[in-house]
Amino acid sequence: MTVDAATAPPTTPTVSAGAYLAHRLAQLGVRHLFGLPGDFNLALLDELLGAGEQRWVGSSNELNAGYCADGYARLRRGPAAFVTTFGVGELSAVNALAGSFAEDVPVVHVVGMPATRAMADGTLLHHSLADGDFGHFTRVAAEVTASAVVLRPHGAAAAIDQALLTAVSTSKPVYLGVPADVAVARVSAAPLARPLRLLRGDAQSAAEFARALTGFLGGAGEVTVLAGPRLHRRHLEERMRAIAAQNGVRVATQSASKALLDESHPANLGVYAGAFSRSERTRRCVDAASPLVLAGAVMTDFLTGSFTHGFDPDAAVDLQLDHARIAGDVFHGVHLDESLRLLEEVLRSRTPRPEPLPRRDVEAPAAHVPAAPDAPLTHADLWPLLQDWLEPGTLLVAEAGTSFYGAVELTLPDGCDLLGQPVWSSIGYTLPATLGAMLAAPGRETVLVIGDGSAQLTVQELGRLLEQGLAPTILLLDNGGYTVERAIRSPDADYQEVVAWDWTRLPAALGAPATPTHRAGTPAELVEVLAAVRADAGRPALVQVVLPRDDAPESLVRLARSIR
Repeated sequence: MTVDAATAPPTTPTVSAGAYLAHRLAQLGVRHLFGLPGDFNLALLDELLGAGEQRWVGSSNELNAGYCADGYARLRRGPAAFVTTFGVGELSAVNALAGSFAEDVPVVHVVGMPATRAMADGTLLHHSLADGDFGHFTRVAAEVTASAVVLRPHGAAAAIDQALLTAVSTSKPVYLGVPADVAVARVSAAPLARPLRLLRGDAQSAAEFARALTGFLGGAGEVTVLAGPRLHRRHLEERMRAIAAQNGVRVATQSASKALLDESHPANLGVYAGAFSRSERTRRCVDAASPLVLAGAVMTDFLTGSFTHGFDPDAAVDLQLDHARIAGDVFHGVHLDESLRLLEEVLRSRTPRPEPLPRRDVEAPAAHVPAAPDAPLTHADLWPLLQDWLEPGTLLVAEAGTSFYGAVELTLPDGCDLLGQPVWSSIGYTLPATLGAMLAAPGRETVLVIGDGSAQLTVQELGRLLEQGLAPTILLLDNGGYTVERAIRSPDADYQEVVAWDWTRLPAALGAPATPTHRAGTPAELVEVLAAVRADAGRPALVQVVLPRDDAPESLVRLARSIR
């Protein structure tokens, strides 16, 4: 029997599993893929990039690729993705995945794996442990991701969708293992016509939370909010600014969310870090607050001043990524964006409406004049001079340790952001993360501050960053070793030293000989160099900033003392 072509049922269109993943990532706004090629992911890369949805940004190593993706995801609304090969490649990226998990960053780690049959047969392949067990590394990934899945030919599209939904809904990294045969296997393209449904909340739980919140806040004339870094993961900065504009609301921030409100905002109480808060007023306002709202806050040692916070988190309103809590009552399925919307609604509708609180006058900081312009440069002059030089709207990226805690002490111009990694605090993170962040937010003035020891871990990515035509200003703090570790213990130990590099020659060695480089060892030299960089706006610059070995910002000294 023959069937007339005109009456035959329509054929369902198909795409390869690799292309399906590329299209789904594109629907979530992913326009760049970071990573490295390896023999087990070549077919996968051909399918991903053949879809024409993403641009490839090759990395120098897999750790850097993970850091690039992390920085990319932080600066945009949605996940990021990077691709490695099986075994030797994916294991190099585990530290980056762990950092993304600790800091709530939705990164998709895509791993090209050996063919399904080869793994099922236990074939002794290279890049494996030669024991026939191909699940070792997936089990490693499961410890630092919200989901670790190896695709199979049947159900690959559904598994991809579920992994991406998990990354977005939990704001955590996920792992997708893609065997070489699955990468090219055909799957139905029909689901691509339906966008993924993200962050579906529980309407009944939200209504119960709103009623409980109204009762808890009651007629309080003043409500204090401690805003944390998880607000950034949902890109809720504007929502928090709307909350801060309500009568009777004060907002303090944790160090990881320092730039959530402009320093000049009248409701801004400053950075709260328990006993390490720079302002006693900030500490007093938060510790004595009743009621207190924790909005996306993270209660780790570095963010609470080594647990010296004086308030009881269990007695507060606690708004988190996937639930809300009011003094012990938990409301599951109330996502952070919804709980903040309800908080604003409750604050706006209070009857009687509180009178506006007296607003503090915020004076612009006076320009810093070094007491000894030709003396050796110290942190006491470095950070105030940098503060004077920064432009409004700048993205300031600060490496863990000396750089981050110096940046926390700044009074930033309006519209600035601060990107750091204070929870995971893995040195070397920020240089690759700057590449990812600048690709996610092109055209934004970006300043990276990083120490010499940190830079030596990941500086290879500087070559790719400059090759992409990006133009950051990089302040390389050269103090001859690991300052924060010296402040904690054994400052003269051999293990605190790093090899002295000629930093000003580095851009040329990494393929960018036209990059302007400078060196500053006194306050006067730094002022001159920063002026030259500003006059050459639009071009990248690397500035070697020479500092005394044991000098550090005051906030870092206090932190090191508490660790010691």
